[in-house]
Amino acid sequence: MNLKKINTNLQKALIENVLTEANELQKETFSPIKSGADVVIQGKKGLGKTTTLVLNVIHKLKEAQGESPRALIMVEDKNEVIAITELFERLNKYNRLRVFTTNDRTDIDEDKNQISAGIDVLIGTPNRLNQLFSTAGFNVNQLQVIAFDNLDELLKRRYEQIILRLLASMEKGQRLYFCSQIADRVEVVAYADEEREPIFIETE
Repeated sequence: MNLKKINTNLQKALIENVLTEANELQKETFSPIKSGADVVIQGKKGLGKTTTLVLNVIHKLKEAQGESPRALIMVEDKNEVIAITELFERLNKYNRLRVFTTNDRTDIDEDKNQISAGIDVLIGTPNRLNQLFSTAGFNVNQLQVIAFDNLDELLKRRYEQIILRLLASMEKGQRLYFCSQIADRVEVVAYADEEREPIFIETE
């Protein structure tokens, strides 16, 4: 994929998956995301927002390292967990990040044990992530990325308080907000921490 200085292992996986040409969304967001700034990314369905999220997380983390999660990704439901996990399986082939998924129907005690054993990326649904981080006492200081796929849909499902509570408990880590529409409630979440100034990128 024609993105400047993209991780070589990731590039290999992208080529194998016939993702050789970055689209406008990926071109426009790669540098701002790479800079470490908080970014709100708006784009219509089908523009590759989830692929953009996944490739940027892999590019940033590079390889398996440490025990505590370094990326946290919140998605709407179990089906979205499965979809984004399948994307990681394809694009993470050579970077070999340890990706763990959880949802409202998984065994929470087993989830805690698996996470404690050491992972790099944690993908989950709002309620389950809230339960895990409020009861298990995981080290959040290693988080480099906190990402929300389809944030506007998460907010429509009334997960705003869970999202704000999680963000308030995690001082460190770049925030990435992907949405189809930058509604007022999306801005409320993005500006929840007055000391952080997100970049807004809107694509057609």
